[in-house]
Amino acid sequence: MSLRNKVTLYKAVVRPIMTYASPVFAHIAPKQIHRLQVIQNRFLRRATGAPWFMRDLHVDLELPTIAQFLKSASRRYFDSAGAHPNPLIVGAVTYRPLPLNIFRRI
Repeated sequence: MSLRNKVTLYKAVVRPIMTYASPVFAHIAPKQIHRLQVIQNRFLRRATGAPWFMRDLHVDLELPTIAQFLKSASRRYFDSAGAHPNPLIVGAVTYRPLPLNIFRRI
Protein backbone atom coordinates (compact mmCIF):
# COMPACT_ATOMS: atom_id res chain seq x y z
CA MET A 1 0.00 0.00 0.00
CA SER A 2 1.35 3.43 -0.84
CA LEU A 3 2.25 5.96 1.83
CA ARG A 4 -0.46 8.31 0.58
CA ASN A 5 -3.09 5.59 1.05
CA LYS A 6 -1.80 4.83 4.54
CA VAL A 7 -2.11 8.47 5.57
CA THR A 8 -5.60 8.58 4.08
CA LEU A 9 -6.49 5.46 6.04
CA TYR A 10 -5.25 7.12 9.22
CA LYS A 11 -7.27 10.26 8.52
CA ALA A 12 -10.43 8.35 7.61
CA VAL A 13 -10.44 5.57 10.20
CA VAL A 14 -8.01 5.98 13.10
CA ARG A 15 -8.08 9.72 13.82
CA PRO A 16 -11.90 9.98 14.00
CA ILE A 17 -11.93 7.17 16.56
CA MET A 18 -9.18 8.82 18.62
CA THR A 19 -10.80 12.24 18.54
CA TYR A 20 -14.46 11.26 18.91
CA ALA A 21 -16.27 14.02 20.82
CA SER A 22 -13.08 16.07 20.87
CA PRO A 23 -14.83 19.42 21.52
CA VAL A 24 -15.93 17.98 24.86
CA PHE A 25 -12.50 16.84 26.00
CA ALA A 26 -10.40 19.49 24.29
CA HIS A 27 -9.37 20.86 27.69
CA ILE A 28 -8.14 17.63 29.22
CA ALA A 29 -4.83 17.40 31.01
CA PRO A 30 -1.73 17.73 28.82
CA LYS A 31 -0.67 14.24 29.89
CA GLN A 32 -3.80 12.77 28.31
CA ILE A 33 -3.18 14.71 25.09
CA HIS A 34 0.38 13.40 25.14
CA ARG A 35 -0.96 9.84 25.39
CA LEU A 36 -3.08 10.42 22.29
CA GLN A 37 -0.01 11.82 20.52
CA VAL A 38 1.93 8.68 21.42
CA ILE A 39 -0.82 6.56 19.86
CA GLN A 40 -0.69 8.70 16.71
CA ASN A 41 3.10 8.39 16.55
CA ARG A 42 2.99 4.61 16.98
CA PHE A 43 0.43 4.20 14.23
CA LEU A 44 2.35 6.44 11.85
CA ARG A 45 5.62 4.68 12.66
CA ARG A 46 4.13 1.26 11.92
CA ALA A 47 2.30 2.45 8.82
CA THR A 48 5.36 4.08 7.31
CA GLY A 49 7.93 1.56 8.50
CA ALA A 50 10.01 4.38 9.96
CA PRO A 51 12.79 3.43 12.38
CA TRP A 52 12.51 4.28 16.06
CA PHE A 53 14.93 7.18 15.94
CA MET A 54 12.95 9.24 13.42
CA ARG A 55 11.07 12.01 15.15
CA ASP A 56 8.24 14.29 14.03
CA LEU A 57 6.58 11.94 11.58
CA HIS A 58 3.52 14.17 11.63
CA VAL A 59 5.65 16.99 10.21
CA ASP A 60 7.02 14.77 7.44
CA LEU A 61 3.52 13.53 6.58
CA GLU A 62 2.04 17.04 6.86
CA LEU A 63 -0.36 16.07 9.65
CA PRO A 64 -1.20 18.27 12.64
CA THR A 65 -0.34 17.08 16.11
CA ILE A 66 -3.22 15.84 18.22
CA ALA A 67 -3.21 19.04 20.27
CA GLN A 68 -3.42 21.18 17.13
CA PHE A 69 -6.17 18.99 15.70
CA LEU A 70 -8.21 19.10 18.93
CA LYS A 71 -7.90 22.87 19.13
CA SER A 72 -8.98 23.42 15.53
CA ALA A 73 -11.85 20.92 15.88
CA SER A 74 -13.08 22.71 18.99
CA ARG A 75 -12.91 26.07 17.29
CA ARG A 76 -14.83 24.78 14.26
CA TYR A 77 -17.47 23.21 16.50
CA PHE A 78 -18.00 26.28 18.64
CA ASP A 79 -17.95 28.65 15.65
CA SER A 80 -20.65 26.66 13.88
CA ALA A 81 -22.72 26.34 17.06
CA GLY A 82 -22.38 30.10 17.62
CA ALA A 83 -24.06 30.74 14.27
CA HIS A 84 -27.01 28.50 15.14
CA PRO A 85 -30.47 30.12 14.89
CA ASN A 86 -31.48 28.90 18.37
CA PRO A 87 -30.50 31.57 20.95
CA LEU A 88 -30.16 28.97 23.73
CA ILE A 89 -27.46 27.12 21.81
CA VAL A 90 -25.67 30.36 20.98
CA GLY A 91 -25.69 31.33 24.66
CA ALA A 92 -24.32 27.95 25.72
CA VAL A 93 -21.29 27.87 23.45
CA THR A 94 -19.15 30.77 24.55
CA TYR A 95 -15.67 29.48 23.84
CA ARG A 96 -13.23 30.53 26.51
CA PRO A 97 -10.28 28.16 26.72
CA LEU A 98 -8.84 27.52 30.14
CA PRO A 99 -5.28 28.67 30.82
CA LEU A 100 -2.71 26.00 30.10
CA ASN A 101 -1.22 26.11 33.60
CA ILE A 102 -4.45 25.09 35.33
CA PHE A 103 -3.42 21.43 35.37
CA ARG A 104 0.05 21.96 36.82
CA ARG A 105 0.75 21.02 40.38
CA ILE A 106 2.03 23.77 42.58
